[in-house]
Amino acid sequence: MVNLELYRVFYTVAKCGSLTRASEELYISQPAISQAIKQLEGQLGMPLFNRTHRGMELSEQGGKQIFDTVARALAELDEAENRLKEIKTTATGTLRISASDTIFNYALIDKIATYHDMYPEVKLHLINCITTETIDLLKNGKCDIAFMNLPVDDKDFELSSTVMPLNDIFIANARYAPLAEDVQPLRTMHDYPLLMLDANTVTRKAIIQFAHSIGVHLHPEIECGSLELMINLAKSGAGIACAPREYVTRELAEGSLFEIRTDPPLPVRGVGIAFPKNQPLSYAVKEFFRLFNTKEKDAAQK
Repeated sequence: MVNLELYRVFYTVAKCGSLTRASEELYISQPAISQAIKQLEGQLGMPLFNRTHRGMELSEQGGKQIFDTVARALAELDEAENRLKEIKTTATGTLRISASDTIFNYALIDKIATYHDMYPEVKLHLINCITTETIDLLKNGKCDIAFMNLPVDDKDFELSSTVMPLNDIFIANARYAPLAEDVQPLRTMHDYPLLMLDANTVTRKAIIQFAHSIGVHLHPEIECGSLELMINLAKSGAGIACAPREYVTRELAEGSLFEIRTDPPLPVRGVGIAFPKNQPLSYAVKEFFRLFNTKEKDAAQK
């Protein structure tokens, strides 16, 4: 088996022409240098150097015959190592980001624009799908970083941190404004036409599960495939919608929608960042991750 360290010692001694100088360059003791040369000569079955009063000279039948080959091989290895180091400290290639349309619009757009300015050579592949589909992409290694609605109970991927909180609230237009004047018992929400997301979404499951845990049953009259559609229906007076406050701040501020407070309020959720399990993160992924949480910067660099 080829021992690269022995050949590196051989190359350094030949280049320096002295055991002393080779020892200083390699930070290895001179006896260790001598022992390495003797070991390599023993493996090859011939002397590699002539010991002279001027130092170490390559032998005609040994050292000179292999020096150029060894020099090229070590240079190629050094180049390969440098290339890998460059990859680890340079964002290149393709970054596959998976998230729902809503998360892209409300949590990621600014970060994606910033990242693209920082690393224009990285090709961004944005995969738009709901959280349950995003989980499948993670498990099958088809995305590099994912953003999903929480809570998610799954151990087959690495859930790292929370990007933003989500405070689910009930919202409606002026038709239901009187309900916004006081806190309403949560159980009374089923007395009104409810608008909710599709039953397969994490958001819908989390709300229904919490309601059931306190004996409240919420049955929407209209199920929506997108948050934007649900918000627009609520603005038109079609019913009372359930959506994160963070996604309707503009509508609440302008008065096109009103918040209907409930007792108890719905529990706080969040948008989380996740990675494929047991896979090293590329530099490109780490740099995108760093944009979201300054507390994670040092961890992302490790």
